[in-house]
Amino acid sequence: MPLVLHTVDAFTDTPFTGNPAAVLVLPAPREDDWMRRVAREMNLSETAFLVRRGDGAYDLRWFTPTVEVELCGHATLASAHVLFETGAAPVDGILRFHTKSGELRARRAGRTIVLDFPSAPVAEGAPSDGLLEALGVRAVFVGRARSDFLVEVETAAEVRAAAPDHRRLGALPVRGVIVTAPADEGEEWDVVSRFFAPGSGIDEDPVTGSAHCAIGPHWVERLGRNPITARQASPRGGTIGVTVRGDRVELAGEAVTVMRSELLV
Repeated sequence: MPLVLHTVDAFTDTPFTGNPAAVLVLPAPREDDWMRRVAREMNLSETAFLVRRGDGAYDLRWFTPTVEVELCGHATLASAHVLFETGAAPVDGILRFHTKSGELRARRAGRTIVLDFPSAPVAEGAPSDGLLEALGVRAVFVGRARSDFLVEVETAAEVRAAAPDHRRLGALPVRGVIVTAPADEGEEWDVVSRFFAPGSGIDEDPVTGSAHCAIGPHWVERLGRNPITARQASPRGGTIGVTVRGDRVELAGEAVTVMRSELLV
C-alpha cells in the first residue's frame, strides 16, 4: 500500500522558505537501510520517520541524505505539524516523541507549534585547529555545545557574509558549526545565526532547531532576557522563538505543507 509522504517547510509561514523536511508516518518499523535510502532519495536536510506506539506516543527517527542524527528540530516541528494537520493528533493535545535524545514534546499554541527539547549549554574553550580559518571569521567567543561548535562574531553582517570552506569544516570532530551574533538594532529578532554541517552531508542547513538548544542558553545569559527571538540567516531563512526553562529549551515556530505524494516502494 502506498505511503503518504509530506513535504513541510518548517520555522516559517511562507512556502519555499524555512527548512524543508520530508515526513513519513509508517504503520510499522522499517529497516534502517530502507530509511537511509528514502532519505537519500528525498535529498533534504532531514527526513523524519514516525511509528505510533501503543501508548499514543510516537517513535521518531531522523536521517540526512548520509547519516542518522540524534536530534533534529525542524523535522520534529514538521512531524508535529503533519500529525495535527491530518487529524492524527488532537490540536489541543500534547504529542510525545521517543527519540535517540530522549522524550521530546510538541503542542499547539494558535498557529505556532512549541517543541520541548533538551538544553545544550555552551562551554567556552579554545577552537579546534583550523576552525576559524575554515569559517573565515574573527571570533569574539568560541565554545562547544553537546555536538556543535558555537562561534560568536561581532556583527550580524559578519554572520551573513560568512563563506566557509566546507571541505575543511567537514573534517572537524563535531556534527556542525554555529556562527552567531546579536541582531542589528531595530530588527524584529534578538540574534542571528547560520549553521554549517558538511560532515553530516549538509553544507548549510536552512533553519536548525536543534542548534537553538545551544543558541538559546548562550544568548539568554548574554542578553539578560528570556524568551528571545532568533533568526537563522540562511538564503531561505527562518524564525524561532526560544525560551529557556532550566535544562529544557522551548522552540516555537510555524510550518506549512507544500507537497503530498505517494511512496510506492
